Parts: sequence; structure tokens; C-alpha cells
Amino acid sequence: MKTTSPNPVNHLLAILLVFFLATAHAAGNDPARPSTPVQLVGRIVAVVNNEVITQFELEDRMRTVTQQLKKRGTPLPPQEVLEKQMLERIITDRVQLQFAKETGIRVDDLQLDKTLQRIAQENNMTVEAFRGALEKDGVSFAKFREEIRDEIILGRLREREVENRITVSDGEVENFLSTHAAQSGGEEEFNLAHILVRVPEQASPEQIQGKRAHAEKALAELKTMDFAQVAASYSDAPDALQGGVLGWRAASRLPALFLETVNGLKPGETSAVLRSPNGFHILKLLDTRNKGGALIIQKTHARHILIKTSEITSETDAKNRMIQLKERIDNGADFAELARLHSEDGSASKGGDLGWLSPGETVPEFERAMDGLKPGETSAPVKSPFGWHLIQVLERRSEDVSKERQTLMARQEIRARKADEAYENWLRQLRDQAFVEYRLEDK
Repeated sequence: MKTTSPNPVNHLLAILLVFFLATAHAAGNDPARPSTPVQLVGRIVAVVNNEVITQFELEDRMRTVTQQLKKRGTPLPPQEVLEKQMLERIITDRVQLQFAKETGIRVDDLQLDKTLQRIAQENNMTVEAFRGALEKDGVSFAKFREEIRDEIILGRLREREVENRITVSDGEVENFLSTHAAQSGGEEEFNLAHILVRVPEQASPEQIQGKRAHAEKALAELKTMDFAQVAASYSDAPDALQGGVLGWRAASRLPALFLETVNGLKPGETSAVLRSPNGFHILKLLDTRNKGGALIIQKTHARHILIKTSEITSETDAKNRMIQLKERIDNGADFAELARLHSEDGSASKGGDLGWLSPGETVPEFERAMDGLKPGETSAPVKSPFGWHLIQVLERRSEDVSKERQTLMARQEIRARKADEAYENWLRQLRDQAFVEYRLEDK
């Protein structure tokens, strides 16, 4: 499919570069590489704008996905079907990465290393141990590293192009609270799987009919095949190779078409083919649940004094100042007055008063120390990322924050739903504007 005309010079250069590399390697200029993979590098399966996708890249991604499907116990679709699905995924990613590069999104090595360190820590490993674990499973660390870079870039791209432009009005939140939440006594959620057959933005009637037939064929396959297998074979959605599972979605996060449909389904049932601006959908309701009831939390009224560390004020100096202030408070000095004179926080003018704090509103180090105090008690010096603190608890109370939580959740869910819809539309437009030439069948 050709939707726009590429720059012919750059297009030719890209193809010649791959051909040259394949020829040079085959001629023995790179003795470290075997001949078979080199032949795969030289075969082009698709051209995306001014870049090529090679058979080697496709085969590599196919191996990874096949291993993932087998681990999850998902029946594998036919090889040629999975191959086409994987190629579409690579094309979609490539189009986005190209656009990100053209518009200045970069992830430098320092940022990437910090992300890899966080991933390793989440797995209770050092980076070196994590690297060893990957390589033991046959995963190249260098390849994994670049895949993480691409994931970060794609996330930033979506955030910039879609999520940062989403707004949720107070009226939308009020409407949600007065309909979905009020009707069900709480936020109803649906665990869904879906199949999407995407329709190009300016599709002809013949193309639309062909896409509908493709969706109807997928629906027919569901009578004898597992939903995950059919999704992997037919769906154009990013989660196709994960069995089409959307996971738990609040009612407010679902498009009206989806919500109306799933309300008429029982867990385990599948919808008919649905038509939306993006294409044709098939939904499967996996489960439902209701998130309601009171939410009682403990709030703490606290104040503090903060001394920040810097090139001028060392850790030791800051801590020693705090020890001296603590001694003065223990000997009867007024906490609020000392906060006004010494605290380097914006709350200093209010005597260090932070107001009523809910769980999670402060950094963990601060919260742990605060939670260990009784009303009227003052902490020993406490270190946090902001510096050194003295914390005093004034009083505590229990509060039902169900309404606050419902309002917050409504705003978050509406925003997520709008972002999902906007991203699908944006991605479809970006994909339709790209020059894509398929060569998978050129064997």
C-alpha cells in the first residue's frame, strides 16, 4: 500500500545501503558473522518511508513473540498469519519512532542507564546480575537496552502528542458521578478482551466491506477457536499478541458503544461485530466487579522544620542544626516560632504548618517518621530527599474520603478513556500518512 510518495533519493539510498551491507558481509568482510543471518539481513520485507525492515528483524521478533505465546499457553496462529501480524507491529512502531526522531524526542544513555537500573532494582538485582539473567535466557542485553530506549521514546511521544492535550471538565466529572457511579452504588468495572480490525481513515466502500468481512470471519472462528488465538490472528490492536486482553476498565473509561454492549453480556460471552470510527470490534466480557463502599483513612495534622543540604550546608551541618533545634523544643521553645526563623520550606511563614495530610502525600521517609509519632510529639532529625526535618504531630482524625476518591477516580478514568480514543485516532492518521511498501510476498 502506498499512501504518499517518499523521497526517491533517500528511498534508493536506504535500499542500496542494506544491499551493500549484505554483499560486503557475504563477501567475507565481516568474518565474525555467519553466512545464513547475513542473507536474511539483505532481504527487505517492507519499506517504511525512508527505512527498510529486513527479514532478519522480522524473524528475530517472531522468535521472541512465539516464546511469549508459548509461555502463556496461548495457541499459536498459523505461521504466515503471525508473520503478517508481527510485520504490522514493527511498521507501526517504526512510523512512531521516525516521527519522534523528526520532532526531537531523544533518550540519552544516562537516562537509559537510570531506567535499566530501576528495572534491575524492581527485580531485586544489580544491573550486572540482571544482565547475566537476560543473557542466560538467550536475550542480548544490548538488544534489550535498545528496546527499552524505544519504549521510553514511544511513551514520551504518546504523552506529548495525545495525553498532554487531554482535558477533563468538571461537568464531565459531575455527569459521570450522577450516572455511572450513582446507578451502580460505586464504580463498575469490566475485564475485557477485544479484537480490532482497523479501517483506514479514507477507506473506500470496497475496503470497508472487506474489513467487515475480515471481522465477521474472526467472529466465526471464535465458535471453534480460543479468543486469544483468534485475536493474535486477526486483530490490528497493539495488544493482539497478548490475546487481545484490555484488562480491567471502569465504565467511565469505555466508549459509549462498548459500555452499551458489555452491559448486555454475561461473563464469558462475546459480542457481535461492532462498528466504530476506528474500524470493527469484537468484545469478550471476562468478568465484572463493583468498586464501592466507604473508604476510611487516617489524616494527620502536622508541622515541620526543614534544613536543606547544599554545597554550603553539608549533611553533618544540617543534622547538627536540627539536633540543636530539637533540644530547644524539648526545653520549651515554641515550635512555630523556630520554624518561622529557621525552616527553609514554604510553610515557614505558617509556623511550619502542613495542614491535614493524607497517606501518600509526603515522601516515604517523612511519612514513616510522622506515623510513628503521637499527637504532641516531635521527631528526632529525619532525613529525606529534601533535607533534614523535625516533625511534630498536632492531631489525627479518621475521615471517609469515598466522595473525594470517586471524584478523583472519575477524572482519571475519563481522562484515560479519552486518551485511549485520541491515541487510536492519532496513530491511525500517522500510519495512513506514512509510505509503506510491502515485500513480504516477494519470495
